[in-house]
This record gives sequence, structure tokens and C-alpha cells, in this order.
Amino acid sequence: METIPKTGIAGLKENWRSDLIAAVSVALIALPLSLGIALAAGAPAMSGIFSAIVGGLVTTLYRGGHVSVNGPAKGVIGVILYGIVVMDDGSGQAFNYVLAAVVVSGAIQAVLGLLKLGRLADIFHTSVIHGILAAIGIIIFAKQIHVAMDTHSDSPNIIQNLIDAVTYLPQANPFVLIISLTGLLLLLFHSKISYRFFHLLPAPIWVIALSIPFVYAFNFFDEQTLSFAGKAYEIGPHLLLDIPDSIKDSIMHPNFGKIKTPEFWTTVFSMLIITSIESLAIAKAVDKIDPYRRKTDLNKDLTGIGMSTMVAGFIGGLPIIAVIIRSTVNIHNGAKTKWSNMYQGFLLLLFIVALSPIMRQVPLCAFAILLVFTGFKLASPSVFKQAYNHGTEQLVFFIGTMVLTLYTNLLVGLLGGLLLVLITHMLLARLSIPQFFKMVYKSRTKLLKRSDGTFDLKVRGIANFLGILKVEKIMTQIPSGADVNIDLSETRMVGMTYMDYLVEYLKTQRATGGKVFITGLDSHVSSSTYNRALKISLTTSDTRLSQRQKRLRNLATEKDYQYTNQIDWNTIYLKKFHFFEIRPIERKYNCLKGTFKDLNVSWEIADVTFNEGQAFTAETFNTTLMVLNLNKKIPVFTMEKERVLEKLFDRVIAFTGYKDIDFKMYPDFSNKFLLMGNNESEIRSFFTDDIIRFFENHQIYHLESNGEALIIFNKIKLARTDETIALIDYGKELATLIYD
Repeated sequence: METIPKTGIAGLKENWRSDLIAAVSVALIALPLSLGIALAAGAPAMSGIFSAIVGGLVTTLYRGGHVSVNGPAKGVIGVILYGIVVMDDGSGQAFNYVLAAVVVSGAIQAVLGLLKLGRLADIFHTSVIHGILAAIGIIIFAKQIHVAMDTHSDSPNIIQNLIDAVTYLPQANPFVLIISLTGLLLLLFHSKISYRFFHLLPAPIWVIALSIPFVYAFNFFDEQTLSFAGKAYEIGPHLLLDIPDSIKDSIMHPNFGKIKTPEFWTTVFSMLIITSIESLAIAKAVDKIDPYRRKTDLNKDLTGIGMSTMVAGFIGGLPIIAVIIRSTVNIHNGAKTKWSNMYQGFLLLLFIVALSPIMRQVPLCAFAILLVFTGFKLASPSVFKQAYNHGTEQLVFFIGTMVLTLYTNLLVGLLGGLLLVLITHMLLARLSIPQFFKMVYKSRTKLLKRSDGTFDLKVRGIANFLGILKVEKIMTQIPSGADVNIDLSETRMVGMTYMDYLVEYLKTQRATGGKVFITGLDSHVSSSTYNRALKISLTTSDTRLSQRQKRLRNLATEKDYQYTNQIDWNTIYLKKFHFFEIRPIERKYNCLKGTFKDLNVSWEIADVTFNEGQAFTAETFNTTLMVLNLNKKIPVFTMEKERVLEKLFDRVIAFTGYKDIDFKMYPDFSNKFLLMGNNESEIRSFFTDDIIRFFENHQIYHLESNGEALIIFNKIKLARTDETIALIDYGKELATLIYD
């Protein structure tokens, strides 16, 4: 790992070039998204830009993070829309009242950070938060789809807005629809376009840029009527972005006239909860992808974001949040320090001053389609599937919270969702209300230190989201780098949010050199195979093996292999392979081990759970893989099936530094496989005629070398028993050729 960048002014001097280069890419993405978020929230377009600028210029001066980017995010859209509606008294001051709520929520947020209450976000149940985000996605989609079609729904009900979108589709303005569909196609296929030119700018900028020629072609600058398929449609400047000539003209100030009303405080606390939870979750997600593995001071970050939100509210901006997409772009483009966030604020200020004449030529539907795409991703079928995969009860929590939020507001949705979780937990634990809370708060959970310096954490009672703060307080007594065994055998129930916390602690402690093992769940059952799923204790029942586990156990007995169905949290070795360097591994289980005795090569086949993506967008996958320990040095390489799509991307792959190594004498092999690695000469020497013919004549697997071992797997799914046997045979035959 490189030397950790310096902080403060020394870091600015040392890394200004790399931070500035990263900030350019971030600012290009932030410009259209900030405008679009503000428009989607029913706020003036410049309020989003003000928020992004303040998020860069002000938040950077007092923050706990290193490479995260701050600005407006989609999570605030629902809150702002709600506040404008409930505080609209006909005076034209609705948004000014919302700005007052922004200031107050920022002040409370800053105080929470100073009181070191940043970790309170951990107690909010994961599925409830995902349900709220899905509801926000539906709200965004339902509102912006009409802008993208140039239709209008008068109903205040979100579901009716969706119904109206379908009903009014025949009335959609085709000239607006053409621009929207072009933008949607760009968003869908931007990453799949092979021409390097299209990757010089992020997809949102292309959507905005390519919408402008349509504006000129259809002449949106003059009020007029155009015909299409025998029908007349009105077009004109009302379809374009309207921003003032001067930034000073865009500044708005808060009006505290509603501060004594319940609507005001509902808006304040909805805003506070959503922005705090999302910011803290994003901060932790950014820490995971920071190449220097630096940790965010969550309390300081909360205070900094709160103070910046107050500043933004006073000049007409939206609440400020740590944003995952822009933070990821920042890191991937080489940002080293927090100053990249300040640079992107300066650049946005420069862009909006210099590009204002151009921005006034952008149609509103171009911004709308960006938000429609974002809203769909927040509530897509895959999100529902993910909730179901986490457990049947999690889908109930998710949908219950989402529906409640859609028909009421974010605060009621959050509180109602948490109440639904609590009631379900009580029913599953089969306990009365007093007994349930006694087992949460008086559970006799204890931490013991052994003579060898290791720790045993004995968790008892009900381990759900309400108990996270208590166990966190206990865990602060464990020093970094210490070995810890977390025993859950005496728990009656372990909730998913609690398991999330334990697994995150496991990863953090291992990063400091300590070993952490989570045990005692053998007698617990759940409605899902997801390793963090809610688990109920069956103290009177023995652990039941699935049919697949029984077949694996029988195979081990028959062939003299070793088999265990126990979860093994020690997956550090797999991080030495490139595939898992960039994908967090959670656990391995159903481990089958053996040795090819005549070769003295040991192997292991295991089911592995890993994550793809970060924070709220993360997906969990399971696959069965084989680790072949060769006990000899081989070149480092990656080899996988070369699909038609990947052939189209050869130029893009070359641009990122990778090169497909082909063998002219073996065209079938070269057509089948994408072979990559840094030392081409060593790789060519390793791939002998016999090994190449072996790969040509056998099933195609993903195969990767870390220099001393291979991992082999087929698809991102669990293998059947016959596929496991085939994998063992494949590994033995390959190892034999390597040792010849």
C-alpha cells in the first residue's frame, strides 16, 4: 500500500494535482444531478447548485471524512416535496418555510455530532431504511415521469400520479418524449459503448449535451405549435431550464413563520433522520473503498454536514449529504484528500457562472429523465428481490415501510416501519412485551478477557437493532488487533441489523490484525440462506442439514474428504485474488477439503458470500469456488469466458491498462478466453500446448492465479453435488498438467 496522504495544508500542497483532476470529473457529474434533484424536489433549480457548492466549500473546512463528496442527494427529494405541500399557505413562501426547516435540522444535526451521537444511525433497521429509499424512488419516478413526457397530474397521491402516467401516455408530447428517450438510451448503454470518446464525459453530461441539438431542431425558444401524426403540440421556452441571470438573484432566505406548527417540525425531523442516516451510511461505505483504508470520524462528519446544511438553508440551498456516486467517482479518479471536495465546489461555482447561457438551453425533460432513471433504480424489481432474499420477514418490513411512507410521510413511514419490525420480532420470539424488552436491555451480555489476551463476547437474550448501542459500548473495551470470539448460542433471536453490525465489526477488527469469529448459531434457523438473515433459536432441535449438505457430507465420507457446514469467517486468503480485492467477502461455508496425494496439492471447495456495490446499492451474491494450492510459483493472471460483448470492449479494456493475451497458434482458445495479466512473457511460458488444449476441451471456468494458488468457479451460484465432483476432477487434471 502507498504512503497514506498527509492531512491539512500539508496534504493540500502534496496532492493538489491529483485532487484537482478528480474534482473535474466529480463536478461534471454534480452539475446536472444537482439541478435535477432541485427540480424534482419542487425547488428552484439553483438551490441544488447552492447545496453542492456549499457542500464543497464549507463542509471541507470541518469534516471527519477524507475522500467523500458532499452535496444534495436524491434522499432529500421526498422531504422537500412534503414540506412544500404541507406548509403551503398561499403566500408564495412555502419553499422559504422549508428553508427554515433546513436551517433548524442542520443545527440539530450539528449538535448531535458534538454530543457524539453519530452512531445512533446504527439502530435504524436496514429493511426499514431500504423501504423508505424505495418510496423515495417511487416518488421521484412518479413526479418526474410527467416532466419527461410533458404531461401533468393534479393528484397529490403518488400512486395516482403513476396511474396518470400510463393514462396520459397517448397525450405525451412527442417532441419532448424524443429527447427523454434519447437520454434514457444514453444512460442505459453509456457503459456498453466501446468508443473511448464517449467515456471522456460521464453519462449525465452526455444526456444534457445531446439534448441541446433537439432544442434547436424543434426551436423551443419560441412559443409555437408543432404537428405530429395529425395532432398539434405546444412547445416553447416553458420547456427549458429557467435560472436567473445573476447568482445574487437566485439567493432565497428562510422564513421561520411556521416554526410553531407541527408541519414544520415533522419536516425538520424527517429531514434530520433521512440526511443523518444516509450520510453516516455513505461515510462508512466510502471508507470501504478508500484505497488507504482511512476511517471517517462520524461524529465530526455529522457536525460538519449539519453546519453546512445551516449555511445552505440561509442562502436558499437544499440539505447537504455525503453522496455515494460522486464519492466513488472521486476515488476512482485518484483523489487523495478532502481538498478534492473543495475543488469540486469551486469548479461548480465556475461552471454555473460560465455556463449559465448554455444551461438555459437545456430542456427540463433532460433533467427529468436523469431522475426517472435514478428513481427506478431505487425501487426496481431487483430491490424487491434483494429484500426477499434477505428473508420473507424482511420483504414484509420493506414493503410495509414503503407503502406507509407513500401514503403518509417519511417520518411516519420510518416510525411505522420500526414498529412493524418490533411487533414481528416479539411474535417470532414468542415473548410478551415486558419479557421482550427485558431480554433486550437486561440480557446479561458479557465480555470476558482470557489469559492469552483474547476476548470472549457472550451475547444473550434478544439481539436486535435496539441492542446495538449497548453491544457497541461493550466492544469499545476491546483493543484494536485483539482476537475476539462472539458467541450467540444463548440468544433467542438475532436480527438482521444486529448481524450487519457484527459483520462490520468483524471486518474492522480484522483490518487491524485481529481475528474475529462469530459462533453459536448452529441451533438457529431463518427464512433465508442469507448469512445476515434474522435467526430464531430452536433450542430443542438439532441442527438440520439441507439435502445438498447431506450429499456433500456423504461425498466426503465416501472419498475421505473433510466436510463442515459451519460458517467460517476467516476469508483473508481470498483477498489475495483480484476478484475479491474489489468485492468484500463476508463468509465461507459448506467447506469440502482434500489433497491430491500423488501431487501433494491440497484443495478446498466452499460456498462463498460476497458483496458487489456499496451502501444502499450493495448486492449480495453466493458462489461455489475451488482453491487449488499448488505449492509452486506460477504467474499472476485472470482467465474467463470471452463473451461477444467483451470482444466489443477490447479498446476500452486496453485503455484501462488490461490487454487480452491471444495465442495465434490456438485461435479456438483465444476466442473462448479473455486472458489478462501484467507479465505476458511468463504467462505465455506457463500456458504450454498441453494446458491450452486442456482448456479448449473442457468446460469454461473463471480461473485466477495469485502466484501460488488458483481459484476456479463457474457461475455466480451454488454448485450442485455433480458440479462439485466435476470441479474436483477438473482441478486434479489441471494440477497434474501444471506439475508435468
